[in-house]
Amino acid sequence: MELEIKAALIALLDAIKNSNAPVIAREMAKLDDFAARGRMTLHPQLLHFLERRSYAKAAMFLGGAEDIPVGVCGGRAAKPGAETAAEGVR
Repeated sequence: MELEIKAALIALLDAIKNSNAPVIAREMAKLDDFAARGRMTLHPQLLHFLERRSYAKAAMFLGGAEDIPVGVCGGRAAKPGAETAAEGVR
């Protein structure tokens, strides 16, 4: 499923760059479906990125990035020490 997610993320990010609304909607729907179906099998950090629609971070995760920036999720400010907690998830 991770290869399908990665392909959908690439298509989505490209569609966003090109302002292609139909492709954006289609790929977002696919990613929502992958998150729902993969709730018990996907890596928790990847699932977190998909559920929060942090698609660039999800792509970085699947690309093997070590230093994914810590950000704000759900409209709340990042908690102090979040960088350390995020590193423990990997």
